[in-house]
Amino acid sequence: MGSALIVDDHPVVVNAVRMVLESFRYSPIYVASDSSEVVSLVRLHGPDLIVLDLKLPGQGGLETLEHIKATGLLCKVVVFTSADPVHYLVRCRRAGAMAFVTKSAELQQLQNAIKAVRAGYSYFLDLPNVTTGQPEVHSNERTLIASLSDRELHILRELARGISNKQIAEDMNRSHKTISTYKTRLMLKLGIKSSVVLREFALRNHLL
Repeated sequence: MGSALIVDDHPVVVNAVRMVLESFRYSPIYVASDSSEVVSLVRLHGPDLIVLDLKLPGQGGLETLEHIKATGLLCKVVVFTSADPVHYLVRCRRAGAMAFVTKSAELQQLQNAIKAVRAGYSYFLDLPNVTTGQPEVHSNERTLIASLSDRELHILRELARGISNKQIAEDMNRSHKTISTYKTRLMLKLGIKSSVVLREFALRNHLL
C-alpha cells in the first residue's frame, strides 16, 4: 500500500494509529514526535500518507502542515488531533490536509478518513452548530480567533500554556524580539492585558 508517517508525541496514540495503518497494509511506518523532524523525514522517505497531530512540540502542527505542502511531494495528510475543529478544521483544509478527525471520535472515523483519502477523496465531517445557545461574547471571541493567522494562533496557545517568549522563539527558530512583537500584537487584537486573562481566554475557547 505504501509507506506512512505518524506525527504524534503520545506513545499510546502512536500505537493505536500504527495498528490502523497496518490494517491497511502500510509499510514501513515512520514516527516523528516533534515538528522539527517532519520535513526531513518527508523528504527522506516520501511517505504516501501522513497522520498528523496539531498539538506538537516546536512550531506546531499547522505550520508543519504548510511546510509539508511546500516540499512539493504528493503526501496525503490526515489530521488526527484533540484540537477543536471549530478553530482548526477550516485552517487545516486551507493548508492542504485531506481529512480531519478528532481524537475523541471512535477509531472507526480515522479508518473511514484513511479509506476516503486513499481513494482520492477528502474527509471533513460537518462542524456542529456552535452558535445555538451560546453567549454572544463567545461568538465574538470565535470571530477574533478566526482573524488570527496560523502562526498567531500557535503562539497564542503556547503563551496560554505558560511557555516563555524565549522558549517559543527557540522552538520556532525565531528571534526573541519577533515573538515579543507577536505577543504584543495578539494582546491588542484580542483586547487582552495580562497572561492570566490570555490563559482564561484560551481555556474558554477550547484552545488548550
